[in-house]
Amino acid sequence: MHTMWKGTISFGLVNIPVKMHAATENKDIKLRQLHKECQSPIKYERTCPNCDREVKNDEIVKAYEYAKDKFVILDDEDLEALRKEQGDKSVEIMDFVKLEEIDPIYFEKTYFLSPNEGGGKAYGLLRSALKDTSKIGIAKMIIRSKEQLAVIRVYKNTLVVETIHYPDEVRQVKDVPNVPEETKTEKKELDTAKMLIEQLTAEFDPEKYTDDYRTALLELIEAKKNNEDVVIGESKPKPDNVTNLMDALEASLDKAKKNKPKPVKPKAAKPKKASTKKKSG
Repeated sequence: MHTMWKGTISFGLVNIPVKMHAATENKDIKLRQLHKECQSPIKYERTCPNCDREVKNDEIVKAYEYAKDKFVILDDEDLEALRKEQGDKSVEIMDFVKLEEIDPIYFEKTYFLSPNEGGGKAYGLLRSALKDTSKIGIAKMIIRSKEQLAVIRVYKNTLVVETIHYPDEVRQVKDVPNVPEETKTEKKELDTAKMLIEQLTAEFDPEKYTDDYRTALLELIEAKKNNEDVVIGESKPKPDNVTNLMDALEASLDKAKKNKPKPVKPKAAKPKKASTKKKSG
């Protein structure tokens, strides 16, 4: 399992060297976009609308748009000064709370924690303490150059880090449009709804829930492959240096022939006229 962060988790004077690994993965089926005419993959290029040309990576800078079309440029030195070291960052648990006190809307992404060298005993200590007290730890940590508020808890037999949103990142429910105020509900309707909920109540078993759309899409793709209902994108032919060189030479030769000035033929000498004067006697 790929290690994406190394650091130390601490509570009180106990330090636990740990490694962090992504606990989830995105299994969305990625579809490419092709040119309908020739089935070639579409390329996306970064262009400058003002200069009307493609922009290379070393020509791009980062900036914050504080008003429309008004930017504050932040260079690498500015950002590096603010960026904290992530490799050996110590994460201190600030508080311990009950898991049920945090609404699920705050939770963002989950990471597994494994003990780094020499951290097995302290890892087990924190795991046992969290289990016995039914508490979770609240900490701050840097992940991918961003300071995250995080929860440290036990999942099965493993410590996990659960990044959570800051309060100002969760939108206010009062801004949600068309939410009705308290409505009058008929007792019979309410009792029937409760009965339906009771009948559909079961223990949560994640294994029984599957992504039916993804499964159907994979089956469709496989069927098309087996029926050889596939297309091969046309690739742009690579220039043949030999042919191009010959073409260039021949074109140059033709051009040279056309532009070459025609040789001027020398004019024939006019014959001398015979003299008509008589010699004197």
